[in-house]
Amino acid sequence: MTDFNRITMICRTAAIGALAIGSLAFTPAQAAPLPLFPFFMTPPAPWQPAPQVQAPQVDEDNAVVEQQARFKRQVVTYATREAPGTIIIDTPNTYLYYVLGGGQAIRYGIGVGRDGFTWSGVQTVTRKAEWPAWTPPPEMIARQPYLPRHMAGGPGNPLGARAMYLGGTIYRIHGTNMPETIGTQVSSGCIRLTNQDVSDLYSRVNVGTRVIVLPMDRRADNPTGKRG
Repeated sequence: MTDFNRITMICRTAAIGALAIGSLAFTPAQAAPLPLFPFFMTPPAPWQPAPQVQAPQVDEDNAVVEQQARFKRQVVTYATREAPGTIIIDTPNTYLYYVLGGGQAIRYGIGVGRDGFTWSGVQTVTRKAEWPAWTPPPEMIARQPYLPRHMAGGPGNPLGARAMYLGGTIYRIHGTNMPETIGTQVSSGCIRLTNQDVSDLYSRVNVGTRVIVLPMDRRADNPTGKRG
């Protein structure tokens, strides 16, 4: 073999080797497969508003109070000959009924007078107040001399968020900052509801509304139906 042919062969061999090394250097070792259609994206989930949840009852220390189901505000079947808009206080069962008519009423759980302080009769709402101030009557101060002589309205006031005054008596239908007392005999004769419930009732009641308070020995499921 001539020197010229030997040099030509060496050059060809070197060129082939260089091409092989170059192809290895520029080939990715772990190439991830590309999506066929990257412009088709998964659409985001449609926005939905959060469900509305009724605010829980809380006591004066902001502790959540779980109210018994039977004392929660609800529309119930209620047969009476009283006119729509009448309030009937079922003292023994600790319910207040707001008559809707057509055999239905809104039923609220209430707290009533403790032993010796219950009463009965027919009154009318003579005044309404939002976040009422409280001035304990003299007879209450005589029994409980530690009571304040006057307390401004507000969340800490025993009368709660709303009050409806009954005739010329010392009694009221009012709210309470102690929702755990609903369903019990605890007051000095006033009718108490949770602040949420008394606010609802307050929005329905007008001055002049008729209020029937049943005695402890009579049930609201057997009302008189008479106007006294």
